[in-house]
Amino acid sequence: MSIAPRLAALFSVLTLAACAAPGTTIVPPPVPGYEAIEERGFYVPEVDPALLTGDVARTEVAYSGKDKPGTVVIDTFARKLYLVEPDGKAIRYTIAVGRAGLGFRGSAIVGRKVEWPSWTPTANMVRTMPEFYAEYAGGLPGGVENPLGARAMYLYRNSRDTYYRIHGTVDNHSIGRATSAGCIRLFNRDALHLYERVKIGALVRVRSEAESIEMEGRKMDDVNGRPIPYSEEGLAEVAAQKAAAEAKNAADAAALAAAPATEG
Repeated sequence: MSIAPRLAALFSVLTLAACAAPGTTIVPPPVPGYEAIEERGFYVPEVDPALLTGDVARTEVAYSGKDKPGTVVIDTFARKLYLVEPDGKAIRYTIAVGRAGLGFRGSAIVGRKVEWPSWTPTANMVRTMPEFYAEYAGGLPGGVENPLGARAMYLYRNSRDTYYRIHGTVDNHSIGRATSAGCIRLFNRDALHLYERVKIGALVRVRSEAESIEMEGRKMDDVNGRPIPYSEEGLAEVAAQKAAAEAKNAADAAALAAAPATEG
């Protein structure tokens, strides 16, 4: 998002804060482009502004890669997706990617596009994680709770479905993390935005780690699983934060176990 909408949103929040009565909770306005919408009878809620801080919201950026306009470039390390535009520009989106060992690699083309798609887990998903997927083995129709969200772009290789998709999600907190079963997730509002711009037959290419480091800088995950610039100090801080959280969880569990049972 350009700086003007950000400044406008900030000015609005500051104005509300100045006028609010003491003790009033200020609810920040939606980030432009991420407001709630209703489409085909389905409701897409706004994205919490707290999830759109830093460089998370989509925006047009300068792009120095050699990819042709119309190409979709995925960086699983920086958790970004770029739709390359003419004149050295690209639209950048923040994404969720597959957990370790499950992510999409290499290249493909957009072979199919579907609005409010239905979803059926693969046989492998049902077999390896039945506690999550077995109840949906027969499929789930398109809708607000569907894991593919409002839009899906199906990735094909050699005219065959790879079973990987670029799609929306209802799980906004997953964006920026490595949490999916392998597909590329976006906020539903970003999926709608990308869907209108990407073409059938468009090349989709995943960056290698070396290319990601060259283009984005080396990354590491913070304590919440989102990428931040790599540093030795940062690694130590994240490790300390995780250790503190684990110690607190252990202490809470011990206290709960030691608490006397109550009747009623």
